Amino acid sequence: MRAEMEQRRRVLVYGQSLILEAVRSSLGQYRGLDLVPLVPPLPTAHELAELAPDVIIFDIAAACPEAALSLLEACPGLLLIGLDPGSDQMLLWTGERSRALTAQDLVQAIDRLGSMPQTPLEAPGQ
Repeated sequence: MRAEMEQRRRVLVYGQSLILEAVRSSLGQYRGLDLVPLVPPLPTAHELAELAPDVIIFDIAAACPEAALSLLEACPGLLLIGLDPGSDQMLLWTGERSRALTAQDLVQAIDRLGSMPQTPLEAPGQ
């Protein structure tokens, strides 16, 4: 019954680099993730919507920022995670939209970043 209730997050790993293959292998050990390898070229917005991803992980050095922004336009609830192996950092993009008419609207958006609910994934062996 627990398995039926478990919410799985669909994660597309876009690219063919060794770094992305290692990431996909490591993430495969976490329950709750449905990992889908995706090789270039990037699918159309319609094809991507059919895959219904929650997250796309890609190598920043191998993808252009314009492609990331167009993905967010096509799939507003998507989280993009760009890995930068050269600096051991990741950049996060989200297509979340909110009104921005006043400074208070901006402050509320900034505050939400620090208080976003986190549902921790179960680590391997737990």
